[in-house]
Amino acid sequence: MKKLFVLLVVLSCSFIGYAADLKYPVSEIPSELKENVDAVVREDQIIFKILAKDKATFYAHLVVTIFNEKANYYASETVGYSKLIKVNDINGYVYSAEGKQIKKLKNSEIYDRAAFDGFSLYSDNRIKAINLQQAIYPYTVEIEYELDFKYLYFIPGSSWGGEKVSYQNASYQLIYPSDLTPHYQLLNIDGLPKKEKTAEGLESITWSFKNLKPIKLEKYAPSREIIPRIIAAPSTFEYDGYLGNMSSWREYGKWNALLNKDRDVLPEVTKRKVREITNGLVTTEQKTKAIYEYLQAKTRYVSIQLGIGGLQPFPASVVDETGYGDCKALSNYAVAMLKEVGIKGYYTTIEAGEHATQVKTDFPSHQFNHVVVAVPNGKDTLWLECTSQTNPFGYQGTFTEDRWALMITEDGGKLVRTINYTPEQNLQSRTATVSLDINGNAKAKVRTTAKGIQYENNNLNWALSSTEKQKKWIEKNTKIPNFNIISFSMTEIKDKIPSALVTLDLTLNRYASVSGKRLFVSPNLMNKISSIPPKMAERKTDVILKTNYLDLDTIQYSLPENLYPEFLPEPVKINSKFGEYEASFQFDAGKVTYIRRMKVWKGRFPKETYNELVDFYKNVSKADNIKLVFLNKT
Repeated sequence: MKKLFVLLVVLSCSFIGYAADLKYPVSEIPSELKENVDAVVREDQIIFKILAKDKATFYAHLVVTIFNEKANYYASETVGYSKLIKVNDINGYVYSAEGKQIKKLKNSEIYDRAAFDGFSLYSDNRIKAINLQQAIYPYTVEIEYELDFKYLYFIPGSSWGGEKVSYQNASYQLIYPSDLTPHYQLLNIDGLPKKEKTAEGLESITWSFKNLKPIKLEKYAPSREIIPRIIAAPSTFEYDGYLGNMSSWREYGKWNALLNKDRDVLPEVTKRKVREITNGLVTTEQKTKAIYEYLQAKTRYVSIQLGIGGLQPFPASVVDETGYGDCKALSNYAVAMLKEVGIKGYYTTIEAGEHATQVKTDFPSHQFNHVVVAVPNGKDTLWLECTSQTNPFGYQGTFTEDRWALMITEDGGKLVRTINYTPEQNLQSRTATVSLDINGNAKAKVRTTAKGIQYENNNLNWALSSTEKQKKWIEKNTKIPNFNIISFSMTEIKDKIPSALVTLDLTLNRYASVSGKRLFVSPNLMNKISSIPPKMAERKTDVILKTNYLDLDTIQYSLPENLYPEFLPEPVKINSKFGEYEASFQFDAGKVTYIRRMKVWKGRFPKETYNELVDFYKNVSKADNIKLVFLNKT
């Protein structure tokens, strides 16, 4: 009996010890967080500690349960470092669904390499990368690491949420001396922070959240604006010996100007060359265009990340000598050449990219990833994209159009707005003649001009590089079933608003369907609205239309003898707050002419108008898909 009691005690202690070793079992996740998700973030902890105006530490702790391969990216982590960022420690663990540890990261499994991105010529940045991916689901990964920062220019923020991800626990903590209090904003989520003093006498502020459910992203929505996140930035800071502050855009701009000071000196031979190429030119625009095209011919873009190279341009003399530079160096070089001929160009930082996050104008901080040059020209501003060897002079396009940028002036930083292209500047104009035969086959000659962002979004800049690419582009973008190419041509027109002319000579097999003595023809040759977003009973976010554009189509159908329209549809006219649409038909001397005009305005519209947008596109689609019926009277 005593032996049995001892055995039971031993077994009981063994069970307790085993249970104590289990971590993050899936069974501990609330059931509502597991519904229709790819992953559940069990812990997301960020601690940023400011020690001095040029010193800080960063701690990250992430635990994620991964339910399928779509969330495997959570099992990988890449940590960047440089001479100003030191990695103190990286730890990683993997747990089974029951919570048993099945893997511990080894030092030999931490991949350490240069942070080469394919564009950087020089870089002292490096990365440490790990991958804890497993083949059996669900599994849980735990990753933590610590960094030492030898600067206080940027404070990492945090975000929580996604369509297929829920969060069980999340926290974000800032620790700082009272004289270095950072500024911060909590966005798209409510939560009062916990404020306290640390044992070291520092201030501490912490936001904590529990049981955050997945976010449903909506069509035409400002998706990046609805993700819960926190942003932070220093007040006073020092970066590689350069002291500055982010109390205002003006002050932050002064710091940028300090980085650029005395870096605009050109060799005498280049000064003479710049004066020579602008000699005889009268206007600011003419001179700026000449210098920009000289820059394009002389230099090429290469990213350079050395020391403070991620923020400070190489001197203009270095770019002049080597012929290469990154966006900062090339823009600084352009400003220096403009200065030589008496034109004031401004070094301007901007968040570039078609899907760039909108700048928080009420939150002075580092929110930019690119540099361009702004040249005031009366009531207008000329914008120079100095990294492109092919960009037309003055064209911004989707990369930098219609957004806030920080112009670095003599008086500090000044927020300015870039070009917002009108619908007429983003024009697609098409004319076509289509000759039908009695069997429904046709021949078509099509002439299309795509301009501005329509030129860009249609990838015409890509297609123009070779005949093979041109043919592939035509095959992909000609929205006609059963066509054959007889001949084609594509011509680029470089201007401040670039465009391309595409001419096609096609045969259209069975373009019209035949039923007895009737032919059924879709008059809208290749520009139909077919995708209609679904209606919603309850919309949560505003409606965003991203591009102004104008489409003009004139299609003329030549009919064989004895073929007449049985009837012509009435003209269609649709007006809404989102755009305008018109379509009409004319019959004269054996020819039917179809004319279509559609203009759409970009903008932000109240969420209550979403179903009006659906109705607008539905009505347009109905008009676009109307059929003409021709009757054979023989």
